[in-house]
Amino acid sequence: MDIASFGVIFLVLAFAVVFGFKRFRSAKRGEPAEDELSKKVMQKTAALSYYISIYLWLFIMYIQDKVNLETHSIIGIGILGMALIFAVSWLVIHFIGIKNE
Repeated sequence: MDIASFGVIFLVLAFAVVFGFKRFRSAKRGEPAEDELSKKVMQKTAALSYYISIYLWLFIMYIQDKVNLETHSIIGIGILGMALIFAVSWLVIHFIGIKNE
């Protein structure tokens, strides 16, 4: 269980480093920090990860009685799950793209 938690934390930190590096590289080239496309990608990512996170918390509430974990551990798993869902959602939307609406 601890190895899985550290793995998720490492993935979240790696995502933050990659995101920060992209921002730094864009600032070095003189590009604006936020353009319309990146705002749209973030908006779509936030919406998608919010909906998926609601189902994650419903699943956590369902299995809470079936597992013997303390409350703070369950909340920690939920928060790490939300961060992982956001990272995966961003990767999917970033690489697949946004359809012209």
